[in-house]
Order: sequence, then structure tokens, then C-alpha cells
Amino acid sequence: KQAFELQPGFTALAQAGAHPQRALWASTGVKNPEYPDTLYVTELVAPNTVNTMPEKTMDAVADHGDVHGDTVTGTAAESQHVFEQLEAVGIDIPDVFQVLETEGVSKFEVAWDELLRATAKQLGEK
Repeated sequence: KQAFELQPGFTALAQAGAHPQRALWASTGVKNPEYPDTLYVTELVAPNTVNTMPEKTMDAVADHGDVHGDTVTGTAAESQHVFEQLEAVGIDIPDVFQVLETEGVSKFEVAWDELLRATAKQLGEK
């Protein structure tokens, strides 16, 4: 919220009807069967965020999800400590971030291309 609302010029944009962008937790379905099926929903709760999830995850949260409010704000120091511990055992955090970003963007590009092809095919069939 602060990243947008406290920036010079945002007041004028807000007065013109603009809304601050919200962080998106994307594709928060659990892939590892050893984790709770609601993990990435119940543990990623913060003001002014949006969470997209598969229907199976949404059903699980509705059925047995236990959301206790904001789980993110105020955890920066703890998170920094975890990153420091990972780096101490030789994990290159910037490299991990780069790989995850590259793979994530690639998956969204593939999905987008598939959507465009399917849409074009359906439009061509009419």
C-alpha cells in the first residue's frame, strides 16, 4: 500500500479515480502432497493483496482453511534471517530468485499462447 499511496503524484491520481496496485499471490495451489492443501492461502494473508488459486484449493480453504488475519506484515526481520541462513549454507538467493522468475514467466507465456490459440480456433470455427 505504501509503495503507491505515499509516492508523489499518487494523490492526484487517486482524486482522478485511480486505485493502488495490489500484490498478487499467483497460483497458490499446493503441489507437494506432504503440505497442507491450504498452506499458500492461509500463510499468505496481507492487506491489499489478491490471491489466485485453483478451484480445488478454494474448495479446501472453504471446507477447512483456518485464516487468522495478516500473516505477512511485520515478518521482514524473520524472513531476512531465513535468507541469511540459506546463504550461509551456500544457497545463492539471487540466483534462485532469477530461476524462479524465469520459469514462472515462461509458464505464464505458455499459458497465454495456449489461450490465444484456443481463442483463435474458436473464433475461426464460427
